[in-house]
Order: sequence, then structure tokens, then C-alpha cells
Amino acid sequence: MAESLAVVPGSFDPITLGHRDVIERTTGLFDQVIVGVADNHAKQALFSLEERLELIEECVAGLENVRAAAIRGLLAEFCRQVGATVIVKGLRGGQDLGHEEPMALVNKELTGVETIFLAAAPAWGHVSSSIVKDVAKHGGDVSSYVSPGVRVALLRQLGRSVQ
Repeated sequence: MAESLAVVPGSFDPITLGHRDVIERTTGLFDQVIVGVADNHAKQALFSLEERLELIEECVAGLENVRAAAIRGLLAEFCRQVGATVIVKGLRGGQDLGHEEPMALVNKELTGVETIFLAAAPAWGHVSSSIVKDVAKHGGDVSSYVSPGVRVALLRQLGRSVQ
């Protein structure tokens, strides 16, 4: 039987512990997981694509069947190239579903790849990369939302002292 491969896509600017939770839960459902990092042209990224890949590798260290890769172009085409038949997306609520559902339908039409939605764990339903960046920018403590390595990188990127 062929190994199952899922892609967990996102911009991950930066990766949060909520993202990690979805990734870790995905590892229990599929043999291999690729965290696919894409540029969201609607947003100005704080971290470069290469930096986001490094932060993901740090955050998911210890998850044996996970690797990070850059998505250059269409997600559906990336899935076809790597042999993934499933996209896994975390949802924080109905607004996320309203945004993600049309993309899931287009990905299915383009290459046949299915999208599975995982509801965010209650502890992470309010956490987003945008909120984390805003809290850090204004001097708040983000240590409960991101891994230690991501926290340090975020504070440095914002020109804040790391304690």
C-alpha cells in the first residue's frame, strides 16, 4: 500500500502553536506531512520565505514524518508534483470556512486533490499570525502563542530586545 501524503499549506508568517497543533494532528492521520509555505500576495510578509521555512523546521522538530517545502505557484499543482492527494487546513471558525471552501473546490477541480478541514483546538481558536505579530509589535508577551525560537526571531525582526 502506498504511503499517504498530506500538505498543510499556509503563509506561516510566523508559524504559531495553533499551526503546530494542526500539523501534529495531521501526522496522526497521514504517513507523511509536508508543511507547504506560500507567499500570500495580499499580505506584506514580515519574514522571508526562507526564514519561514527555517522557523517551521524549528517549530516541528521532533515530528518525524514532517518536512517543510516552498510552494511556488498553485497549491493544487504543488500537490500533484509531490504526490499528495490531500490538503489539510485548520479552521478557527466560520469566517475561515467561508474563505477556504471556494479554494478547496477549485483545488479539487484542478487536480482532484481533496481538502480536509480540522477544527482548531479550543486553546488555539483565537490565535493567528497577524494577532501574534501585533501583540509582539506593541510589547506584549507572545511566548504562549509561538515556540521559543519563533519568539526570538519575531522579536529580533521587530527590533525588540530578546529577554
